[in-house]
Amino acid sequence: QLQLVESGGGLVQPGGFLRLSCAASGFTVSDYDMSWYRQAPGKERELVAVITRSFLTAGETTNYTDSVKGRFTISRDNAKNTVYLQINILRPGDAAVYYCKAAVRGSSHWGQGTQVTVSS
Repeated sequence: QLQLVESGGGLVQPGGFLRLSCAASGFTVSDYDMSWYRQAPGKERELVAVITRSFLTAGETTNYTDSVKGRFTISRDNAKNTVYLQINILRPGDAAVYYCKAAVRGSSHWGQGTQVTVSS
């Protein structure tokens, strides 16, 4: 059974950092595109970062929404079958529930989310 479990959220001061984890089971993360989304109260869920599946010759690529470029890094540990989102220089506008998504065989699969709160 395919499952995604996020962790690593918490309360952080502005300018701080967090590393979110998305542990996958039931499929291999390196074989599929993996994404992080976030949803703040009263707002739509937005795409934050994507890491594409690994290609033998071309490797993988990453993409970010403009507001997080230079501060967020998406990565993957194939041995742990886990995807990470490193969040640096946190801003109040980054506060949201962060979700991991996998596009597997034509279907989207989501984790339960992890809360990131930014406050001094």
